[in-house]
Amino acid sequence: MRRIGLLTTVALLVALLAAPAARADEIEVRAASLRATEEGLMLDADFAFELTPRLADVVANGVPLYFRIDFELTRRRWYWFDETTAVRRLQVRLSYHALSRQYRLSTGLLQQNFATLEEALNVLKRVRNWLVVERSVPLSGDDYEAAVRMRHDASLLPKPFQISALTGRELHLESPWRRFTVRRLQQAPAPVEIREFQGAGER
Repeated sequence: MRRIGLLTTVALLVALLAAPAARADEIEVRAASLRATEEGLMLDADFAFELTPRLADVVANGVPLYFRIDFELTRRRWYWFDETTAVRRLQVRLSYHALSRQYRLSTGLLQQNFATLEEALNVLKRVRNWLVVERSVPLSGDDYEAAVRMRHDASLLPKPFQISALTGRELHLESPWRRFTVRRLQQAPAPVEIREFQGAGER
């Protein structure tokens, strides 16, 4: 019995050592889902990652980092090529401002300040209420395949950093595509407009 227990322990250790370790330059897509609303389809997604020490140092020294979130929605067709229904891209800028000693996330005209890098990253990792398919886009009610990913866009770094990115992984951070099937996808029903009419005798 002792020998069997020893062999079991050794087998577990071998399995743990053989398991691939998570790379420091990878982003994990923890969850992703679509919701039908009156405006269209909204995406919620959760990511898990930490900045590499090099990226953390770069942004702390005033160089902004640009993160890109890509979304695709396709309808599979056995008789022809798949139909691309929607392709969307969201860019989020992470920067540090030495005068205020605050980190900032910006997308379009929207921006939010944070006291620490950790607080900023916690918000960056959670995408909520992103309108990825406008209500005007018709959906057939068939099954669709959705895909989402996030990556740090090293091509938007200053030129010296871009050269460094060509020779090492310290400035890279990206996820593989996370694909999931959405069954019988349709837009939400149009809101019903209610009007109150006055009677003929009412003034």
